[in-house]
Amino acid sequence: MTTRDVYIADAVRTPVGRYGGALSGARPDDLAAHVVRALLDRSPALDPAEVDDVVLGNANGAGEENRNVARMAALLAGLPPTVPGTTVNRLCASGLEAVVQAARAIAVGDASVVVAGGVESMSRAPWVLPKPERAFPTGHQELHSTTLGWRMVNPRMPPEWTVPLGEGAELIAAKHRIGRARQEAFALASHAKAARAWADGHYAAEVVPHPGVDLARDESVRDGGTPEALARIRPAFRPDGTVTAATSSPLNDGAAALLLADERGLALTGRPPLARVAASAVTGIEPQWYGLGPVAAITTALRRAGRRFDRLRTVELNEAFAAQVLGCLAELPDLDPALVNPRGGALAIGHPLGASGARLAGAVAHQLAAHGTGVGVAALCVGVGQGLALVLER
Repeated sequence: MTTRDVYIADAVRTPVGRYGGALSGARPDDLAAHVVRALLDRSPALDPAEVDDVVLGNANGAGEENRNVARMAALLAGLPPTVPGTTVNRLCASGLEAVVQAARAIAVGDASVVVAGGVESMSRAPWVLPKPERAFPTGHQELHSTTLGWRMVNPRMPPEWTVPLGEGAELIAAKHRIGRARQEAFALASHAKAARAWADGHYAAEVVPHPGVDLARDESVRDGGTPEALARIRPAFRPDGTVTAATSSPLNDGAAALLLADERGLALTGRPPLARVAASAVTGIEPQWYGLGPVAAITTALRRAGRRFDRLRTVELNEAFAAQVLGCLAELPDLDPALVNPRGGALAIGHPLGASGARLAGAVAHQLAAHGTGVGVAALCVGVGQGLALVLER
């Protein structure tokens, strides 16, 4: 089958809000609608009716983002009702999965212009109450938080597969002998890079503040952290563990959207592309080792793109935990750590689950455009043991 080239024409995102912070008053469907609308407003030559589909990632789906948030966002953004929408879920990589699916549809000729991205409001994620197995129960019922992690686990799942996410980070730290001080140094560097990128104006090209919300930059970024301050924080998951809140990505709210197109679609937008989609890969791993999922995904995606590690210009590797990224780097000896998350990562910026993958893809595209040439990778680990990677070129 002959396939078409797929380009990223533009990418935007909201500033990432803290749990219970500035964006907590915004519904997730409104967050998504805003980035979709802002994305299209930046390409005024494109008739919104020419958009073939809207594909958004969302990891929760239990609250206000229910009933296909992509379709709701498209309608709320003012797109014609003739423009369809679909929501996809690959947990932490949902936003990148949306980009991959959009690119695939364009490559095979099923679409010419697609909006892809993701959204998550972890602040507004609801509690859910399972239905009782029999009518009129006499005892108390348990509410489950849908903010993050395992809930209502099938008892047939092996216990080692359903460890908490933080315990998975501890397993990686133990496997690769990644001590607490090294994790904390990595976290401090992430915050420093993010703060510097904001100060230098690197995010001006991609961040679109949410209407009516006084939030101009990512809310979780901390300036001036010290090793001494981080050393005083208690371990979060084991009494004698190495992983703390400071070396774990926070809970967040946010949305991101990318405009993907083929040659015809690019002509309709009237703008040059930021980057071209070269390849992608999704891989599986034992669930307790989910944090190492990007290793095989990145290696496979680069092989499919016909590119080597020494050709890379930038890499956005989601920072679910400092130990998780450092573990991936330990298993990717050909990847230069200096290329990873040059403008800060999720430890500082935040990790609104369904939006993060789209944020990473957009960041790589904008960085390649700023460099003028090169190869970049966006990749995430995925709860329950998966990895997803996308290779972009310019």
